[in-house]
Amino acid sequence: MSAYSKVLVAIDLTEEAPQVLNKARAVCESHGAELLLIHVVEPVGYAYGGDIPMDLTELQDQLDKAAHDQLAGYGDQYDISKANQVVTVGRPESEIHRLAKEHEVDLIIVGSHGRKGFQLLLGSTANGVLHGTECDVLAVRIN
Repeated sequence: MSAYSKVLVAIDLTEEAPQVLNKARAVCESHGAELLLIHVVEPVGYAYGGDIPMDLTELQDQLDKAAHDQLAGYGDQYDISKANQVVTVGRPESEIHRLAKEHEVDLIIVGSHGRKGFQLLLGSTANGVLHGTECDVLAVRIN
């Protein structure tokens, strides 16, 4: 029996995503594990402190649609079924924790830029995911 049967890979939708996806696919193939591909869209209001006097619904909807389209492209490229592609809105760490628990995953894979010094003190998504999860976490170093 393999150590991992269900793996969640959380990607941002940058040109660095394939580095994380390639590692996730290799892990899944070696363990015969199912791969769940997710992306978390942060609410537009977060960027502005939530205190702007305008309706951001249309902008949020555009970001959500773009994320679905991009994730579907990665899903096609990496042969991940639509049922295993999730786009959600919220704080990345919280949503990754929620989805990991909801889908009973054994391993979470995220990318990490390996920040140092002051940037490290500010935290990162990878660090936030590591603290507070109930399963293993693999941080893939992004070059």
